[in-house]
Amino acid sequence: MQKAIFDEIDRLNSTYIDVWEAVCNIESPSNDKASVDRVGAYFRKLAEKRNWKIEVFEQERFGDVICITMNPGSANQPIALSGHMDTVHPIGSFGTPAVWRDETRLYGPGAMDCKGGVVAGFLAMDALHNCGFKARPIMMLLQSNEEIGSGLKNKAPIKYICQKAKDVIAFLNLEGHEGFFDGKACLIRKGIAGFKFSIQGVETHASYCAREGASAIREAAYKIIEIEKIKDNEGVTCNCGVISGGTATNTVPGKCEFRVDVRFYTQEQYENTVAFLQKIADIEYVSGCSCTMELTNLRSAMELNERNVALLNKANELFAKNGLSELEIGMRTGGSDASDVASCGIACIDSIGVAGERAHSVEEYGVISSLAESAKRIASIICGI
Repeated sequence: MQKAIFDEIDRLNSTYIDVWEAVCNIESPSNDKASVDRVGAYFRKLAEKRNWKIEVFEQERFGDVICITMNPGSANQPIALSGHMDTVHPIGSFGTPAVWRDETRLYGPGAMDCKGGVVAGFLAMDALHNCGFKARPIMMLLQSNEEIGSGLKNKAPIKYICQKAKDVIAFLNLEGHEGFFDGKACLIRKGIAGFKFSIQGVETHASYCAREGASAIREAAYKIIEIEKIKDNEGVTCNCGVISGGTATNTVPGKCEFRVDVRFYTQEQYENTVAFLQKIADIEYVSGCSCTMELTNLRSAMELNERNVALLNKANELFAKNGLSELEIGMRTGGSDASDVASCGIACIDSIGVAGERAHSVEEYGVISSLAESAKRIASIICGI
């Protein structure tokens, strides 16, 4: 049956390259609910044509999360595929049309991150469907705001996905990866935390600054210099990416706010960094200033664990059996929903989507030949797990 499925993937491949182009042309920045929902509607139509079960988790602010299930009546443990529909750039950033392709690459918003992977998942499911695969349910979980932290504080979308996936035998996250199947599957990811520092100073006329007032901007500068010292490629990184403050050049600024992005590999690193940041927040560098620190978003780290290693070992057995190269344990510094899924005790492999480069840039592209390759890996795991 495996050869028949691979042959069917090859037969459907050109159709799904067109699907890939179509969904990337539906530009869908995270905060544009209507646009993300248009992507969801496109995938729902694909599922409706095949009579797959569709469940919609409605969101008021962000796009709706969608769960599409093939073989919902099967009694065996399901397997979950998951990817996100949202992208990072404002509509129009890539020109009109947003997508173009040459013989080897497809360029456009989400081509690699992560619409290409979602399309590869659909290609695998369609081929399995056409070949009569009934052994277990296959869930396709479509996330709507992964690029901005999967729901920020309340994290409703990713909580829904973890709930749907709690009983699965395996969770395959369809994020893309750099290089043409660089020989690695992602089992380690950094966690991400965002913090807002709000500083209160004392306003006064700029001519009195030598003896009166307390500059909130100056206080922020001292704090930022200390925070920015944390730059370790093998561990924690801190980046102050946004700052605002003051009212006029002739006024000592009474308020300043800045935001910090923290990346970490372990929970221990996170806890130590929070303690360090709180210490910096509490220090009064400029007399008369005060500061509060607020956690604005948090995505846990995906730490290496036995469940995920065992799943990759099984996947590699299946890859070898089906003529596909084996994958080593890989690491990514960016965050993904796989971190939250893995923290719920679900066996997970991340970055099993298409190959590409330049994610989060207007030169983002996916390698066209990797679409079928990704679909075959996905199908191999589904059939053999």
